[in-house]
Amino acid sequence: MAKKKYSKPIRWGIIGCGDVTEVKSGPAYQKTEGFEVAAVMRRDEAKLKDYAQRHGIKKYYTQAEALIQDQDIDAVYIATPPDSHMYYALKVAEAGKPCCIEKPLAPSYQESAKIYQAFYQNDLPLFVAYYRRSLPRFTQIKKWLSENKIGTVQHISWHLSQPPNATDLSGQYNWRTDPKVAPGGYFDDLASHGLDLFTHYLGDIKKNGPKAVLIISV
Repeated sequence: MAKKKYSKPIRWGIIGCGDVTEVKSGPAYQKTEGFEVAAVMRRDEAKLKDYAQRHGIKKYYTQAEALIQDQDIDAVYIATPPDSHMYYALKVAEAGKPCCIEKPLAPSYQESAKIYQAFYQNDLPLFVAYYRRSLPRFTQIKKWLSENKIGTVQHISWHLSQPPNATDLSGQYNWRTDPKVAPGGYFDDLASHGLDLFTHYLGDIKKNGPKAVLIISV
């Protein structure tokens, strides 16, 4: 099958304009050679217009479907909380566009599998925003492993702790601790980074493969 050709630059549309697109992904997409953030979507129109104006983005939508179906948008980045990832991802796959989804891919294996199958069956690129793989301290570990400077890994023991932050202590709403949005709480938001690094370093997890012991306190 011939590979689909995309415009240069690749015109991205972002669904969700929260903190993650303010300080992490949004600026990075705008600075990446060959990328253009061409449209953004958020349901709160006042906050949406403010975001678009501050970041110099010409198009903005309050409906995700309108952004996904925009013929001037080549690819979509889903930067919403986990509970809506599958809903939007399946819409993007149906529209025939590549997609990057914020981590975790979805709140459950079943939803993650549905997303994967939708893009696989349509021969579309699918990415998850696990950026830590490219940070220097983590690429160094990968290098040591590939050069056998650490030796053969026989066992993994990992401890993750997350003390209450200012938002937790204030009692303000936080989707990261809302079981309807993120069933795993901070595990969804933080621990998935570690699990991704383990598979990056050591290969995909196999059902009957070597056992890894994860000691996680959140």
